Parts: sequence; structure tokens; C-alpha cells
Amino acid sequence: MAILKIARMGHPVLGRPAEPVHDPSAPEIRRLVQDMVETMRDADGTGLAAPQVHVPKRVVIFTVAADRGGRGAGEGSDEEDALEGDAESAAGGVPLTVLINPQIVALDDRINFGWEACLSVPGLAGQVPRHTAIRYSGFGLDGRQIDREAHGFHARVVQHECDHLDGMLYPQRMTDLSTLVFTSEMKHLVENGEPVPPVEE
Repeated sequence: MAILKIARMGHPVLGRPAEPVHDPSAPEIRRLVQDMVETMRDADGTGLAAPQVHVPKRVVIFTVAADRGGRGAGEGSDEEDALEGDAESAAGGVPLTVLINPQIVALDDRINFGWEACLSVPGLAGQVPRHTAIRYSGFGLDGRQIDREAHGFHARVVQHECDHLDGMLYPQRMTDLSTLVFTSEMKHLVENGEPVPPVEE
């Protein structure tokens, strides 16, 4: 496994649609995912999309801690099981999940604003509108289909990562750029009496 260089905002690979994966079980896709996992963990991230490591393929990985998860898949399986798409729901968390050629459908019209950060936009965070409930599908590394519902933070993470596959970064989703701030300055929001939730990259 290797730690890969993360593309930053302005690099062309982040601004164009990624290509579909024709064989999710191909050895090169497994190697890519293993390197993405290593890279995400090294950067202390919650998710990562292949274009962020300069590979324009429709592959994302993500995980959500049990205290942040919404309904849907949860933790409780080891990494290899998660890579194969075998994880089952438990305790509100989401285990390491590999999603290849993902598709997202909103379950209703409800939208929520929440803080987001991104490994490709280092040092910044902003309030981004997202659907609060989605259904997402795709394939695991074993070629089996994954089909889940996601709510809350789980839904936000999936939407954020899948945006990368369409050449979109979270600032492009923002409707009020006055909430785009340096993470180092977010302490001022607390000093002004405004609660600031944890920002995840």
C-alpha cells in the first residue's frame, strides 16, 4: 500500500467527471482502493474519492464514526469485509465502505445545512446544503451490488464524496459564501456564542 498525493482545488482532475469502472473486481481497482484507504487514514479523513488522488475513476471510500452516523449501514465488520461490501448496520456508525460507480437518489425534498471540509480544499470549511435522506447504490470490490439508505451525516458524507466524481467541490454547492471560513478561525464563532459542530474532512 502507498500514501498517494492528494489533488487540491484548481487541479484539472477535480473539475471533470470521472470515468465508470468496467470491472469492480479488477486487481488494479483493489490496489487503488487499498492506497486510498491508506491515504485517507494518513490524512485523518472521513472519505476520499479517486479523483482526489489523481485517478479519474468512479470510486469512493468513506466511514462514519458511530456517534455521527444516521440510519443505514453501521460498523461491526473488519476491514476486509467492508472492502467486499459485506458490512451490516449496527449502532448508527458506518464501517469502511467502498462504493464503485455510485448512484444517489434523494428520498424527499428536505435540505439541511451543515459544516463541511475537504482534503482537496485544505484549511477551509463552509456550510453546505445537502439532502437529509438519500438512497445510494453501487458495487463493492467483489462486484456485488450495494444498496442502502442514508440519513443525516451519513447522507452528507456520501453526497460530498460522490460530488467529486462529477467534478464538483463543496464550495460550488454553497449558497452563502460568507460561511466559507478558515478552520483556524472557527474559534471566533464559539467566542461569539455560536455553537460550531465538528468539521469533518
